[in-house]
Amino acid sequence: MTQSIEPTPIRLSLPSKGRLAEDCLDFLAEAGLKIYKPNPRQYEATIPVLPGLTVLFQRPADIVVSVRDGSVDFGITGIDVIEERKGENGHLLILHDDLGFGACSLRLAVPESWTDINDVPGLAAFAATLNRPLRVATKYPNLTEAFLAKFGIQSTLIYAEGTLETAPSIGYADMISDLVSSGQTLRDNRLKPLVDGLIQASQSALIANKQSLKSKPGSLQMARTLLEYFEAHLRAEDSLHIFANMRGPSPEAIAEQLFAQPTIGGLQGPTVSRVVTRDQDPNWYAVNIIVRRSQLFQAITELREIGGSGVVVVPVSYIFEEEPPRYSAMLKALAE
Repeated sequence: MTQSIEPTPIRLSLPSKGRLAEDCLDFLAEAGLKIYKPNPRQYEATIPVLPGLTVLFQRPADIVVSVRDGSVDFGITGIDVIEERKGENGHLLILHDDLGFGACSLRLAVPESWTDINDVPGLAAFAATLNRPLRVATKYPNLTEAFLAKFGIQSTLIYAEGTLETAPSIGYADMISDLVSSGQTLRDNRLKPLVDGLIQASQSALIANKQSLKSKPGSLQMARTLLEYFEAHLRAEDSLHIFANMRGPSPEAIAEQLFAQPTIGGLQGPTVSRVVTRDQDPNWYAVNIIVRRSQLFQAITELREIGGSGVVVVPVSYIFEEEPPRYSAMLKALAE
């Protein structure tokens, strides 16, 4: 008897703890992909609207390694660890690099007591004053070494898993290379970022394994589904849907008034449809437009100036295009 082989599940890895994990779960829920995790202690979950997908929880750096090596198909983690650990096999592909949360940057930072640092014209000139290799404590040796090499700086990298901020004060490093978001941790430890010490800007990104996309059943379609949800949600996140009533001789005449205003022209244009009134007045129309949230007050003002009334404003959940641009970019990358 031939035994049927169960298909390998498609896996998505998410950060397991910390602020990044919380923001990731919030983002997915807002995008309509709420995680279902019956047991908080488990490191596995599901997304009910995506029944073919299994969700795993890992450390951010481990997510990159898992996707790179193919044990996991998709992952969401920071660009900093992606660039640090993506490796040389070329199997890791960034599908979306702008998910809108987890913003931070990998930077070089020095003690605040170095008051003469602003008198030195740049990192390279400062390093030249030491008469020895620059000592840098970091959890990002690959990115840090590559950055210093661009300046032609000889360095000794001191890899540290724990707290880096004490390294300069203790004396085993001249500076640190670490992630900075608000900068409060640096200030608390009497450190300041170097002006020309930006190594890598970062935020959360969606990554995938190229081989999985090319050969694993369902993986390519899952990539499209994730990108559809993400792109449509992010496009709609800062948008509002406005409904208003207006009088006019025709839909075209009303549209012409809308187009004459700076902010109420809609996406491709407004939707204008006739309103059936109780007194059968044929000159009432309903106008539907999408505007940026930051332009709401201006849009309301413009509508009033051209006779808009009964204005209703509602948030927008998704704005879908014909095809997500990043999906097209993914297909191009897979064909190379």
